[in-house]
Amino acid sequence: MIRLLIAEDQPLMRRGLRTVLETEDDFTVVAEAGTGAQAVELVRAAQPDVVLMDVQMPELSGVDATRLLAAEGLAGRVLILTTFDREDYVLDALRAGAAGYLLKDVDADELARVIRLIARGESFIQPAVAAKYLRLLTQRPAEPQEPLTARELEVLNLLAAGASNKRIAASLAIAESTVKNHVNNILAKLQVRNRTEAALKARERRDSE
Repeated sequence: MIRLLIAEDQPLMRRGLRTVLETEDDFTVVAEAGTGAQAVELVRAAQPDVVLMDVQMPELSGVDATRLLAAEGLAGRVLILTTFDREDYVLDALRAGAAGYLLKDVDADELARVIRLIARGESFIQPAVAAKYLRLLTQRPAEPQEPLTARELEVLNLLAAGASNKRIAASLAIAESTVKNHVNNILAKLQVRNRTEAALKARERRDSE
């Protein structure tokens, strides 16, 4: 079962999400939070597989809650689920450590599919949101970057396709610890903070070729 925590300040929306999600045989909602601070406490206690986090939350924003969870190294992976696709929200959420960013206008099947991706350790950003994020990145002055090695490019391409470290290791016939080292080098060279940003950078590189 995929254990879910819903962090949403509107009770009606929380109830609706729970009803929809629990129609899936492999989902169970283990907790609901009405504030960002409550979400952090409940993630600590319940250790969900996926956290559905709104951006605008009382007491502590969804972005700040995500940043705190990432800093503590908690197991729950955050999927931002919101009505807001503002570029600054997207950028802040991804840099805070969110594994995905999805708008609430998606249908139930797509939401379930993305949750399963996040639960497997992959990342996802809705294409329309990704376009805004890439546009924001391209507006910033480019900084010199150390070139990636051939092996790092292979790892990056697999990472961008949503592969986990384990899958990358199997595909390239190398140790998982070696993959972790390559990923860390990639993040440093691309000057990004997490796998999601690295995947977007990879897409940006392909689009520019």
